[in-house]
Amino acid sequence: MYDPEQLRTFVAVAGSLSFTRAAAQLGLRQPTVSQHIRKLETAVGRPLLVRDTRSVTLTADGDALLGYARTILAAHQEAVGYFSGSGLRGRLRFGVSDDLALTALPRILREFRRIYPRIDLELTVGQSSGIHRRLESGHLDVAFVKHQPGDPRASVVRRDHLVWAAAEGTRIDPDLPVPLVVYQAPSLSRSLTVQALEQQGRSYRLTCVVRGVNGVLAAVRAGLGLGVFARSLAPGDLVVLPASAGLPDLGEIDFALLTGPRAPSEAAEALTTAILGSTRAIS
Repeated sequence: MYDPEQLRTFVAVAGSLSFTRAAAQLGLRQPTVSQHIRKLETAVGRPLLVRDTRSVTLTADGDALLGYARTILAAHQEAVGYFSGSGLRGRLRFGVSDDLALTALPRILREFRRIYPRIDLELTVGQSSGIHRRLESGHLDVAFVKHQPGDPRASVVRRDHLVWAAAEGTRIDPDLPVPLVVYQAPSLSRSLTVQALEQQGRSYRLTCVVRGVNGVLAAVRAGLGLGVFARSLAPGDLVVLPASAGLPDLGEIDFALLTGPRAPSEAAEALTTAILGSTRAIS
């Protein structure tokens, strides 16, 4: 039997790849996080993490346990919800970026509403930057968005790599500006894309500026330019460009949950746990 609190700590460390960020995310002291991991490794009987002064990585056994841990936590949350969920009621305003709304998230929300039928869940879908602003202004309680890695306030569901994608047969001329399909500003992926190209000294031109993910998909599929996607969200009908294309590496991005300062704490925690506990939250 594995302790749910230790599993929750392990999931936080595995998601952020940082004991410090996991401690801030969970509201624990860093020695407590380390203690939870040690106890869990003792219970499992195998090392789960490799830690040095610069980085934290999962072992093969740690990677295997991560899936089981999320399943166990989801089942634990469902059991708690079954016996006590009727006591949770009220309004919870949830914002999600449009590309993450196209994943398995609707299934998770449907299950959440089944467990907590007295919580009135209000859903807002939009660009990550707009969802951020609404959270900060108090118009949303919880947000599930693409986020810059390293924010201790964020609960990381998954860390992913940004990739270049194009329509089949697209050719990139190294002597011409890179044609880009981007979200309207402000946009995190747009900023990271432009920054990477400028650092490489590569010229670019904005061939299409859109408001939502469907616009990005339509423009890239039409061959109007290159799009930038998280690897796990890149559509199968587009080609992910290899390093040999000569384009700069775009780095990583987090799919993260953020909670507003005035959010109803129990309802917000229940929704956050439901999403973090699902192994298919963004697959």
